[in-house]
Amino acid sequence: MNRVALLLIAALLVVTAPATSQQSLPTAVPPFKIAGNLHYVGTSDVTAFLFTSAAGHILVDTTYEKTAPFVADSIRALGFKLEDVKIILSSHAHFDHVGGHAMLKKLTGAEVVATAEDAINLESGGAKSFDKVGEFARVPVGRRLKDGDTVQLGGTTLTAHHVAGHTEGNTAWTTTVQESGRRYAVVIAPSMSINPGVKMVNNPAWPGVGDAYAASFKRLKAMRCDIFLAPHAVFFDLAGKRQKQQGGAGADAFVDPQGYQAFLDGLEKKYLEQVRQERQAR
Repeated sequence: MNRVALLLIAALLVVTAPATSQQSLPTAVPPFKIAGNLHYVGTSDVTAFLFTSAAGHILVDTTYEKTAPFVADSIRALGFKLEDVKIILSSHAHFDHVGGHAMLKKLTGAEVVATAEDAINLESGGAKSFDKVGEFARVPVGRRLKDGDTVQLGGTTLTAHHVAGHTEGNTAWTTTVQESGRRYAVVIAPSMSINPGVKMVNNPAWPGVGDAYAASFKRLKAMRCDIFLAPHAVFFDLAGKRQKQQGGAGADAFVDPQGYQAFLDGLEKKYLEQVRQERQAR
């Protein structure tokens, strides 16, 4: 079995764990530059990414509320000031990825920006989420995005792709970064797993969730991707790629278009199998 297949199996095992379980929180890890102005400031499992500029910084995801101080410490450890974080974004509004939004907004003074659908979840602290996986500290959203809207700051432009399914406002972020004269297409993919107990067929909480997943897989698979990133480290083998980077591969260590497609293919296969089983059981 090849390396990609092994990593995919590991990822699929992780995403089947109950999303409400907080028995084992991720640990702090040293922050580092991925490529250009893109840095890793997340934990050993739940990720967070920082785009820096002289005009201020953009933070994507904040991890759990209890691990948000790790994110703050990582930003400082890289030599950046917390108050220079001007915008906080999210991949999707679940407590393990946006639980730290309220704390980091207070520490930085940043504006929280999200898709209109996930803004409802952020401002309700998860109480209005269709899947009710867990609540978190409520946080006001300053700007609501539509599919295709951009977030710009200091020369960085991030495009929001509304790929609903895992949450109502599930969002992929795309941009480009430059390192050593080369431009890299970056995709920060959202989660596309199905949490335990969530039905794809005739879901009373969200009747169209199955169709949303199907459309989102199609859109995500069509995106150009050099550097593949995601909300959980295991999804894109963060540890292995970081080791390669430290071994001399530089930014190229994170170039993984095949891993990106394998990630999506594996989760789409599980989605299709669940739909098949649900329809068969009717």
